[in-house]
Amino acid sequence: MRASLLQIAVDEGESVESRRVRVASLVREQAGADLVVLPELWTTGAFAYERFAEEAEPLEGPTYEAMAKAASDAGVWLHAGSIPERDPEGPLYNTSLVFSPSGELAAAYRKIHRFGFDKGEAVLMGAGSELVTVRLPETTLGLATCYDLRFPELFRGLVDAGAETLVLPAGWPERRRSHWTLLAQARAVENQSFVLACGTAGTHAGVPQAGHSIVVDPWGEVLAEAGAGEEILTMEFDPAKVAVTREQFPALKDRVLGLERPRGAS
Repeated sequence: MRASLLQIAVDEGESVESRRVRVASLVREQAGADLVVLPELWTTGAFAYERFAEEAEPLEGPTYEAMAKAASDAGVWLHAGSIPERDPEGPLYNTSLVFSPSGELAAAYRKIHRFGFDKGEAVLMGAGSELVTVRLPETTLGLATCYDLRFPELFRGLVDAGAETLVLPAGWPERRRSHWTLLAQARAVENQSFVLACGTAGTHAGVPQAGHSIVVDPWGEVLAEAGAGEEILTMEFDPAKVAVTREQFPALKDRVLGLERPRGAS
């Protein structure tokens, strides 16, 4: 399976519309790949909190339309990263979109864990509540976004739902890049899954981004890693390695906690 992670640089001097057109062109250039992945909130910048409300769009808004067309033109599965979604009957959400090679929406995932503690995304956006998987011909994707990476129980739930390849778009800051690599490897090892983590480059609202998009195999080995700038990270991996790993080293079968309600719990 061939995957391309598009580590997009978010430059405050580039308009959202210009970046949308540019990224759609980059997606089209990935024809021949099986899966293309974009970063989190690449239209606005993950730390550009003051722009979330202004740049928020309905689910089937301009980014949806541009990415659906790009996926269809390239004939690829496209994880289009995430957008600031404006729900007409609720708050904003940090919502990921996945399109099939025909340009149909295959899944939408609203980020569950919001970053910022008592500010930023944590107060400006609503929290999702549903785990989302997507069945591709070669593998089942489990969807998560950026800060979700710090919460292993989410990934356990995705594995229980059949996920074999965990896909995570992010706008991860450079100052915590060591955590990015460490946690991506940890999620791969503990879930015996591939991890495809695609970050942004550039600087969002004064916050330098980590870049360093990464592909990790079920043993925790880093198969490919980008640098700090805008880059397209393309590599081939064998999804069958998940089943082989889980059979050769069946650690998931020894799980005890989280599988059933403890005695005495109500």
